[in-house]
Amino acid sequence: MEKANTKASPKSVKSTSPSHSAVSSWSSNSGVMASYQSKSPTRENTKPQDVKLHTQERATKRAMFNYTVAAKLSILEQRRKQEEMLHKMIEEEEIRLLRKEMIPRAQLMPYFDRPFIPQRSSRPLTIPKEPSFRMMSNKCFSNISGTPVYSFQQTT
Repeated sequence: MEKANTKASPKSVKSTSPSHSAVSSWSSNSGVMASYQSKSPTRENTKPQDVKLHTQERATKRAMFNYTVAAKLSILEQRRKQEEMLHKMIEEEEIRLLRKEMIPRAQLMPYFDRPFIPQRSSRPLTIPKEPSFRMMSNKCFSNISGTPVYSFQQTT
């Protein structure tokens, strides 16, 4: 914008004798009145310049930022709810299957089309052994009569 030089020229009051105006202002108590007579130069009204502030631009950017943050939060919230629903459905299905398995059921009837016939085992028979009551020290059980202490050992 162009700056216009709008200085007004001061209006001057012409008096015939400069000493007369000074004498008249000092001679009487009209010092206040003399100041009213000599007016300061008047200025023309100035037009304010248009100032461009960044508040509107910043407000729109902030609104866009707030919108993107809110959109991200809503998307995250929807994902969380969806995952919770999925986990809940999986748990309910597992519980349903566990309950189904826990229902007591009767044993199936055996087939009686082939009767049970006992058969002789092919494993060899066990050989019985007598227990061994052998004492650690035979000196403890020395008999007064002189009979030897018997130990139960199997001889093969």
